[in-house]
Amino acid sequence: MKAVLALADGKYFVGTSLGVAGEVTGEVVFNTSMTGYQEILTDPSYHGEIVTMTYPQIGNCGINDEDVESDKPHLSGFVVRESCPFPSNFRSQMTLDAYLKQNNIVAIEGIDTRALVRHIRTTGAQNGIISTTDTDPQSLIKKAQEAPGLVGRDLVREVTCSAPYQFHQGLWSLTTGYPEIDPAPAQYQVVAFDFGIKRNILRNLTSRGCNVTIVPAATSAAEVLKLNPDGVFLSNGPGDPEPLHYAQETIRELLAKVPIFGICLGHQLLSIACGGQTYKLKFGHRGGNQPVLDYQRQQVEITSQNHGFAVDANTLDADKVKVTHSNLNDQTVEGIAHLEYPAFSVQYHPEASPGPHDAAYLFDRFIAMMQDHK
Repeated sequence: MKAVLALADGKYFVGTSLGVAGEVTGEVVFNTSMTGYQEILTDPSYHGEIVTMTYPQIGNCGINDEDVESDKPHLSGFVVRESCPFPSNFRSQMTLDAYLKQNNIVAIEGIDTRALVRHIRTTGAQNGIISTTDTDPQSLIKKAQEAPGLVGRDLVREVTCSAPYQFHQGLWSLTTGYPEIDPAPAQYQVVAFDFGIKRNILRNLTSRGCNVTIVPAATSAAEVLKLNPDGVFLSNGPGDPEPLHYAQETIRELLAKVPIFGICLGHQLLSIACGGQTYKLKFGHRGGNQPVLDYQRQQVEITSQNHGFAVDANTLDADKVKVTHSNLNDQTVEGIAHLEYPAFSVQYHPEASPGPHDAAYLFDRFIAMMQDHK
């Protein structure tokens, strides 16, 4: 079946339908990871986005029940050069196409993804549309131009959990899969805000002796403190951090009371709560090979990232916070630490699902911070 991807600036690509037939809009972005397409599909941070994979063949390892970061795919649409119809992996349970159909995801294959990515790098991420029902490029370009963008929208409310819950899975191994961890001997009680949280973040916490309670994004500081946490975790999530005033205020109230660790959107929200501001990047950082300098350890980490917004270093109060990490590609802020309270955050993903494990030490830093506070 014919499918068309059109961008708001008039560029369009004709390909073949993958997944279900239909029509979807979203911001067209790209991810440079060579592996981990299943985790990317199920990362809530991609809500509202049409994700293009730069690696030419996607789906060659198939799909399994384990390698998911949430209960379902959250992205708006998916773009690949070629999907593999005959996956080869002992853990594979279905093809990529079957998984997309099962989860009602509209996708396109057979287009020149290299040309698309070069265009996005030049012009910036922008709204786009994938359609199998309307294949008139001019009609689709108009629809893409009229679609809502990400700036100023609260997408977190669309992906956060509806009620608190607990999570007791540990890190995966070949022999045990994801083991269930007994919460009884846990040394630390952690409350994790679900702004669009990934499960491997939770596994990294539980595997380090934390009993984790996940709460909805709009949970108040008073409700969090009733749970007597030793630490609070601020998760990743989709979209623009600026309109999330409820989360920013809650973080301000918690700052002096409990240790805080934030990742990705959580990093941006902590920065705003400390007086900083954010801005939209031209095409964002999405992939598993972003170099980051840790000033405290004087070491370079290769990191997994997925974000379209960044913290403006010029808006940070040097008397309150210090920049602890910077991106070596474009010098954007990759981490901060509060100078008075036990709170720190990073823009990237130390849980690395998928990606390198260079930054796993940050979870240990959070554990040490909670221990010192106790």
